Amino acid sequence: MTLSAKLRLTLGTALATLGLAAAAQAQGDRPNILLIVADDMGMADLGSFGGEIPTPNLDRIAEGGARLTNFHASAVCSPTRAMLLTGVDNHLAGLGNMAEEMAPNQEGQPGYEGRLNDRVVTIASVLGEAGYDTFMTGKWHLGAVEGSRPFERGFDRSFAMLSGGASHFADMRPAYSPDPEGKAPYMEDDRTLTELPAEFDYSSQFFVDRMIDYIGEADGDRPFFAYLAFTAPHWPLQAPAATIEKYRGRYDAGYDALFAERLDRQKRLGIVPETATGGRPPLKYVPWAELPEAERKTQSRAMEIYAAMVDEMDANTGRLIDALEASGELDDTVIVFLSDNGPEGHDLDETWPRDLFPEIRRNVEERHDFSYENMGAERSYVLYGPGWARAASPALSLFKGFPTEGGTRVPAFLSFEGIEAGRISDRYTSVNDIAPTLLELAGVAMPDGSFNGRPVETMQGTSLLGSLAADTADESPATDAGEILGKSYVRDGAWKALRMSEPYGTGAWQLFNLTDDLGETNDLAAAHPDTLSALVSRWDDYATQVGVVMPNWASGY
Repeated sequence: MTLSAKLRLTLGTALATLGLAAAAQAQGDRPNILLIVADDMGMADLGSFGGEIPTPNLDRIAEGGARLTNFHASAVCSPTRAMLLTGVDNHLAGLGNMAEEMAPNQEGQPGYEGRLNDRVVTIASVLGEAGYDTFMTGKWHLGAVEGSRPFERGFDRSFAMLSGGASHFADMRPAYSPDPEGKAPYMEDDRTLTELPAEFDYSSQFFVDRMIDYIGEADGDRPFFAYLAFTAPHWPLQAPAATIEKYRGRYDAGYDALFAERLDRQKRLGIVPETATGGRPPLKYVPWAELPEAERKTQSRAMEIYAAMVDEMDANTGRLIDALEASGELDDTVIVFLSDNGPEGHDLDETWPRDLFPEIRRNVEERHDFSYENMGAERSYVLYGPGWARAASPALSLFKGFPTEGGTRVPAFLSFEGIEAGRISDRYTSVNDIAPTLLELAGVAMPDGSFNGRPVETMQGTSLLGSLAADTADESPATDAGEILGKSYVRDGAWKALRMSEPYGTGAWQLFNLTDDLGETNDLAAAHPDTLSALVSRWDDYATQVGVVMPNWASGY
């Protein structure tokens, strides 16, 4: 009997009594695991989450499983990836801040190594020790030095772009580098690449090609853990010309029209409450009607390229799903999808301020073609800005880089045989919960303070399997805290406190009730001082526990 048949027969009993992990151990079979990460995707980009971009392959998986509409990542990419692969807070895992944004007073501090440190173990290592084949393709962003690369952190095979961003074509032009001749850092297994393979036409295409190869070449008697980390739709926004052409004219009505369209669709799907009205507009947001005609043309083109990137990611994911189905592996595969943070709404001046990053900014401008005619092609450098980012997560406030809901609440879903299809869960969950969930599904124990004789941090997340049982209520007393780039949050149930410097915040703690105000527009700090005080005390405890070092500088983010 296949694993899928066994799961169908035993899921209800397993969840109610032994739990799925114990059931899997008793049966002697373990599922394959496919973990897919999008880069800078908004809450409403996928069709199954309210978007207009055709994403039939990802929608098929999402709608066949459980969509998590209150799932939270870090507000930026590498800290999310650290927590995703370890189940440990980013300040303990070595990414207390992104390496690119490390403040002088954070350098050399524990938890601020700018890479995965030796105090954590990845689920790839844990699953590999338990008999899994482990594969990784795509964006790594967890360190490029000895001891921190994919082949050293548990992956049997890997094709990795090690930094935070690069050209999506084969030119290896980095998205940022102080070296005017620098190339994007790529590795396959333990080999540094000076040029990309001839088959590398586009990032999403090639990452899937390599993953299909790795899985196909593996011993079919062992389950696999496959980590597919797309660099799409991260800037620079680029896509094949034919795919961009599919969206020509689609966004000429502008981002305000798309904002309303998506918000309405999200309400009808049950992704956001009927009462949601939208978050506060970003500081650099300009109403579409007030844009000059030339800027509307450029802005429309940017969104056409972004949509093409999402389209390409979906189409190539579909190729992988088709390959698994053809090999008979799909029914035995757990699939998890998430974005690493909210949509990217910063412009070039905020991303690489001249005064803080003069060499990077100069190289970006000198090595790229910013003309309208070249938008989306090789050597282009496009960010789509705050208007489209607002439409990407219309019910939420702000975007990537902020601990607001728009920065941390991201699309996510799980699918495996036996899960309740069509489930939409508003239960609070976080990226720290993924590693424990996958280990429980695999029937593998979480490391308890040590791994292979060395001390490691204990995973802090909680498996989602119990909460995904069909009879479990979605309401949960969410308690969480975090900090990134000097911006902090703490929440307990519906209450959330935020502290951000001007101009996005006040510099003091603000208080919001997310049940009534998902868009975080009504500061209740003065009306509920005791609630705020209790939350701030909880954040202080968190900061001490994980060793937060508040930065002594503020970057453009």
